[in-house]
Amino acid sequence: MAVVLILVILAVGSVVFHLLSPWWWTPIASNWSYIDNTIIITFWITGFVFVAVVLFVAYCVLRFRHRPGNRAAYEPENKKLEVWLASVTTIGVAAMLAPGLFVWNQFVTVPTDATEVEVVGQQWLWSFRLPGADAKLGTSETRAIGDGNALGVNPNDPNGLDDIIIEGGELHLPVGKPVKMLLRSVDVLHDFYVPEFRAKMDMVPGIVTYFWFTPTRTGTFEVLCAELCGTGHPQMRGTVVVDSEADYQTWLQEQQTFTQLLAASKEQKTATASTASSLK
Repeated sequence: MAVVLILVILAVGSVVFHLLSPWWWTPIASNWSYIDNTIIITFWITGFVFVAVVLFVAYCVLRFRHRPGNRAAYEPENKKLEVWLASVTTIGVAAMLAPGLFVWNQFVTVPTDATEVEVVGQQWLWSFRLPGADAKLGTSETRAIGDGNALGVNPNDPNGLDDIIIEGGELHLPVGKPVKMLLRSVDVLHDFYVPEFRAKMDMVPGIVTYFWFTPTRTGTFEVLCAELCGTGHPQMRGTVVVDSEADYQTWLQEQQTFTQLLAASKEQKTATASTASSLK
């Protein structure tokens, strides 16, 4: 009876804890209600199965407990039971996977008015690139990475000369405007993850992945790496700040363009060479 009681408490307690858990009522920072709805559907299906299995085990412990003189009945197979279990399992798995197909379609179908923002992951740092005055991002490639060009922006592409470069700093976004996040890694696998945005996508070297979202309220949100990427993985964190339009424009004017970074790097090299020459 003690085992039966423990199993029943486990099943009921899990449901009560889930319903009363604080995260359940936490507002999110984007308009992706369909992500939460999919999670809720999954919780209902898996929760029902969990409770049913635990209560069934409790019933079996009680119903078929040891009694003097009782002998177990040997039944090597039961086709009716096997068909029933396989059918219910198939329906349950399909019910969890089907909503995901519709969600994925929304996840990658980008609105035509979305602004492109590039996220670059590297051990163990987040960097960002935004389009400049021409509203276009320049091309990039890993082979172009070097001094003064940590993100590998193509210096021969005129569209990239006015791009805004943010190395290891905060990414600011305007509230209420759709954004297409272009995700690129320059070394190993990473995963760009902002929990409040319900935003998560792998970053594979040699491939540009993407998703989109619309920030719906201002605030500061933490960026995490959700893919084990080396010894510094736990410290690979960043920040996304959602601003009002006025605050966003003020912040944008304070950032350096790719051209300015190249000029600063050239000046630094010249100064270093001059210093070294004078020391000789």
